[in-house]
Amino acid sequence: MESWVRFLVLFLACLLPGLVESRIRHYKFNVVLKNTTRLCSTKPIVTINGQFPGPTLYAREDDTVLIKVTNHVTYNVSIHWHGIRQLRTGWADGPAYITQCPIPPGQSYVYNFTITGQRGTLLWHAHILWLRATVHGALVILPKRGVPYPFPAPHKEVNVILAEWWKSDTESVINQAMSSGVAPNVSDAHTINGHPGPVANCSSQGGFTLPVENGKTYLLRIINAALNEELFFKIAGHKLTIVEVDATYVKPFKTDTIVIAPGQTTNALITANQKSGKYLVAASPFMDSPIAVDNLTATATLHYSGTLATTSTTLTKHPPQNATQVANNFINSLKSLNSKKFPAKVPLKIDHNLLFTVGLGINPCPTCKAGNGSRVVASVNNVTFVMPTTALLQAHVFNISGVFTTDFPGNPPNTFNFSGGPPANASLATTNGTKLYRLAYNSTVQLVLQDTGTIAPENHPVHLHGYNFYSVGRGVGNYNPKKDPKKFNLVDPAERNTVGVPSGGWAAIRFQADNPGVWFLHCHLEVHTTWGLKMAFLVDNGKGPNESLLPPPSDLPKC
Repeated sequence: MESWVRFLVLFLACLLPGLVESRIRHYKFNVVLKNTTRLCSTKPIVTINGQFPGPTLYAREDDTVLIKVTNHVTYNVSIHWHGIRQLRTGWADGPAYITQCPIPPGQSYVYNFTITGQRGTLLWHAHILWLRATVHGALVILPKRGVPYPFPAPHKEVNVILAEWWKSDTESVINQAMSSGVAPNVSDAHTINGHPGPVANCSSQGGFTLPVENGKTYLLRIINAALNEELFFKIAGHKLTIVEVDATYVKPFKTDTIVIAPGQTTNALITANQKSGKYLVAASPFMDSPIAVDNLTATATLHYSGTLATTSTTLTKHPPQNATQVANNFINSLKSLNSKKFPAKVPLKIDHNLLFTVGLGINPCPTCKAGNGSRVVASVNNVTFVMPTTALLQAHVFNISGVFTTDFPGNPPNTFNFSGGPPANASLATTNGTKLYRLAYNSTVQLVLQDTGTIAPENHPVHLHGYNFYSVGRGVGNYNPKKDPKKFNLVDPAERNTVGVPSGGWAAIRFQADNPGVWFLHCHLEVHTTWGLKMAFLVDNGKGPNESLLPPPSDLPKC
């Protein structure tokens, strides 16, 4: 009898692979405090299951994932599955007060979503306060079983998570900054898989070691989970072959240096083809504006099998902090695979042609003594976003009035030399509001994100929830709507979920609004998000249940 059952299962697997291929994966995330020592200093940090970085979430394309998050700390908590499309499951997206009310202390919430049409490296992280400093981890989506990578299969896969570390409590850091009106203190170190590597004044500080065997090829799943800093990443003496960004395949190319912004991921193949030894792995900051950053380089070691621990490490010279050309060379090399199996479906007919300025401003703050009665703010189209106290998605679905308006401007209210200094004789103040931009289901959008030099020009990694988009163009200076679109790449642009708006320049993206719900758009530099550089798109339901948001789950947290 058992043999007949096995035969039937195998027969069905061959006949109907889609029915037996996908599975349901269960995870339990317990939010707990953990005393952790870095830089010869110990502090309690918020973690998932006591791990820093947190546990890796593995799934395959088409799997359904259920993660029960239980909050055992005193903070409200929510978790975002960064880059997951969340088709019709906006309730599981995670940003607090956007798609859900946060999980209160002592309570649980089950994030339930299906991974449709995606495979590759993403990340998960807390999406409330500054908790994602330590509440983050890798999200690895494997291809469907039996489906190969579109590049040579690696010998082994390794997650490489880049982040920042503060000796102080990060909530105290941002709270002090908000009460004073000035910028928060920069981090004390960068980390690679939770470790900064040896640093001055802390000789006992160890680092991450990546063991390799001569002649073997490894897939590095590189994730920038840092709060506020873009990073260069390189390995002494070795080339990296880039095969994927933000969980979408790209045409492979070789480089010795990658640039990766907070929220972005990059998959790179590395072949251990040098003489046996130890080679430095380095993550250093990229900032091409006169803005303070943590200038400490995080280090790790690529260690060939059989190499003695006492062997000296081959070093590498990391790029200068302001190496704009190194960053541009990498970004401009990214092209979608655009194959028959993985086509680049770039929208060609555009329904909404939007221009959003992104930058900083100054608003009055009588209690901000350090800011001389003012505070630094950030805005999109001069609107500093005010977080609601009721989740926007709940307000939309249940028709709760007074929570938001749908009058977000599609263009800047004032036109000036955006990439230059502050406008002449104009206020540096912004307006406050909880404004959304409404899109009909399946409408197409071209969005140009324009950096402003009102306070200082700066690179902004902008993340759109619920969607991938095509990065069709970028440039320095002010966007020219007549000339610049002629240079757009509409054939094989990189497909991403987080795009870097260059300092003093612009980036153009295109997407189709095929996912109903409320979807957050914000700078992934956490300090800018806190200051108000954020907004949201409200995408209406289409026709019928397959084009409509699913009903809210019964355990959805309440505000």
